[in-house]
Amino acid sequence: MQDQPILVIGATGKTGVRVAAKLEAKGLPVRRGSRNSATPFDWEAPETWAPALTGARAAYVTYFPDLAFPGAVEKLESLVETAQDVGVEHLVLLSGRGEHHARLGEEVVRNSGVNFTIVRAAWFAQNFSEGYLRDPVLAGVLPMPGGDIAEPIIDIDDIADVAVAALTEEGHRGKLYEVTGPRLMTFAEMADVLSQATGRPIRHIPISFEDFHANVAAAGGDFVADVFTAIARETLDGRNAHTTDGVVQALGRPPRDFTDFARSAASADAWPTAA
Repeated sequence: MQDQPILVIGATGKTGVRVAAKLEAKGLPVRRGSRNSATPFDWEAPETWAPALTGARAAYVTYFPDLAFPGAVEKLESLVETAQDVGVEHLVLLSGRGEHHARLGEEVVRNSGVNFTIVRAAWFAQNFSEGYLRDPVLAGVLPMPGGDIAEPIIDIDDIADVAVAALTEEGHRGKLYEVTGPRLMTFAEMADVLSQATGRPIRHIPISFEDFHANVAAAGGDFVADVFTAIARETLDGRNAHTTDGVVQALGRPPRDFTDFARSAASADAWPTAA
C-alpha cells in the first residue's frame, strides 16, 4: 500500500503545496494534481478526474476557489463517486469553518462510503503573506469588513500537518478536525502584530461589505466578488468567534500563534521593504 501514491488535489494551492512537500519529505510517493501537472487534474474538466485518482490509495481534496462557488458541491459529489469507483480508500477534505456550502460538501464526503477525514479550517494567516491581502499589507493598510469581530486565524502549516497526519497515520478515519489558531484576534489586532513583524505601520481600515465587494470585484470580477462577499457576510458575524482544539486532537500539540507566523513570514521576506 505504501507504494501507491497519495493524490494531492490543488497541489499548487496554499495548503496543497505544503501537504505535497511534507508527504514527500516523509519519503512517500505523491501525485500532484493540478491543471499543469504530469497527471493533470482540473475541476472544470471531469475527464481528468479518473486518471488522476486511479491507483492512488488516498487523496487530499481541496476545491478551488471555494466550496461556496456555484456547482462546487455537485462537482465534489461526482469526484467522490469517481474515487469510490477506482478504489481510493481514504479522502481528506479541506472545508471552511462556518460556511453553509462547505457543510454540504462535508456531508457528501461523509456519506460517500469511502473512508474520510474532514479538516474544517478557520481563516488562513497566509492570506496576509501569499493571498489577496498581501498587496494591502504592503501598502500599509488592512481594509476588512466585520467591525470588531474576532477570528481565531490559523497558520496553514498547521492545516497541512493535520492533513498529512490524517493521510499517513492510523486513528484519523471518520474524524472531523475543526482547526483554529490558539486565540481570538480582531483585524485591528492582526494589523498591530503585522506592524511589529514588518517594522512598518499597518493600519486596519473598517469597511462595509459593499466596499469589500467593490475591492474584490476590482481585482477578480463581480462573480468572484459575489461569492467571497457572501462568505465574508456569513462568517464574519460572530459565529466563528471561538477557538477549538482540532490541532491538539490531531497532532498532540497546540497550534502556532499568529505572532509566530508574522515573524516567520517577515524573516522569509514575504513583505519586502523595497515594495
